[in-house]
Amino acid sequence: MLQSFVLDRETLTARIAEIKERKGPPPWAERVVVTDEFVITVICQAPGHPNDHHYHLHDEAWLIAEGELSWQYEHDPEPHRVKAGDIVFAPKNLWHHIEVLGDKPAIRVACSVAGEFHRYDRPGCRRVEKQG
Repeated sequence: MLQSFVLDRETLTARIAEIKERKGPPPWAERVVVTDEFVITVICQAPGHPNDHHYHLHDEAWLIAEGELSWQYEHDPEPHRVKAGDIVFAPKNLWHHIEVLGDKPAIRVACSVAGEFHRYDRPGCRRVEKQG
């Protein structure tokens, strides 16, 4: 479940290390900034934790804080491998799929448009089946 610790006028900074300590082992996600225009979410994903194939009507970007990941895009057959310190862009209207590489969790910081969500109504898009 996505919980929120929203930065505001009184709390202007957050540390990924503190969020990580509070949240514990992956998977988890925490929205740290929510405005009328954009949302910043810290996401921790474990190796082997499934992710869906989806797209957005608005551009999305991430900063990789820890670990290694692979982004697959519908228009490019080769996965894009990224690691801590890299920045990733997902253009609007192209589905993408994210996978953790290696045997350690990965943390990414997503910047997305407020109100945007995962969309699945096009060929190639697939939801992850919920377990339990």
